[in-house]
Amino acid sequence: MNNDTDLASAARRRFLNGIGLAVTATGAVAGAGALGLTGIASAKTDAAATGGSFPTEKYDWNKHRWGFGVDVSKCIGCLRCVEACKAENHVPRNAHQFRTWVERYVHIEGEETTRVDSHQDPVNIKASGSEAQYRFADRYKGAKVDKAFFVPKLCNQCSNPACVQVCPVGATYKTVDGVVLVDETRCIGCRYCVQACPYGARYFDEKRGVPDKCTWCYHRITKGQQPACVEACPTGSRVFGDMLDRQSPISLFVRNNRVQVLKPESGNSPNVFYVGLDKEVS
Repeated sequence: MNNDTDLASAARRRFLNGIGLAVTATGAVAGAGALGLTGIASAKTDAAATGGSFPTEKYDWNKHRWGFGVDVSKCIGCLRCVEACKAENHVPRNAHQFRTWVERYVHIEGEETTRVDSHQDPVNIKASGSEAQYRFADRYKGAKVDKAFFVPKLCNQCSNPACVQVCPVGATYKTVDGVVLVDETRCIGCRYCVQACPYGARYFDEKRGVPDKCTWCYHRITKGQQPACVEACPTGSRVFGDMLDRQSPISLFVRNNRVQVLKPESGNSPNVFYVGLDKEVS
């Protein structure tokens, strides 16, 4: 039996086990699973059993509400954020799977349509010389560029996340402090969450048989550290902090700027706040 078949069989077994548990559970527990709350409950139970707190010892997620900011005017498209994220979170070293990525928007004089590309574009891959290295090709040299800018993108850790709503087994869930996570032990690999995300922020990891996405480096922020992409940004384009702290970098960023979110019409209520977005960005 090959690895793909093994993964599929394991997923089916987990799914059937989940159905059996749901049949014998009370209505309240079943409702919690539909909302993705069972992942939170099991995680907190496991932590309590070991004498700690979830997700790390001495961390209380009731005392934090994390937020993220992006100042588009400061992004130079260096892609250090992408490199740092790949290294920190063991994201596959290819040009098609990312937890965070950067898009380039270019207005050419005389053209009505804005050109958009990212480091996943074949021309940019060729320019880098490797799918494990990332750069933007100098494809507009000599063109009459009216305006150009870069837009970093990542999971928006929405307040009303569509990915949580569609997960049939509660594997995708939202933490109390505002981050959407995936419980890989529950995930059946159905990819509903990948399809439901209006931002294209999830990819499917074929090797592990589960979807993956940005978690704002949850393993770091719960220890008082910054997300890897924020730490690596040389221009301060990325801002992170605790929204409950009025003097945190993100609180000041939101309070002192006219911020926007991506796709507000989706109803997902994103928690990544942008400054300097053009109308072409979606």
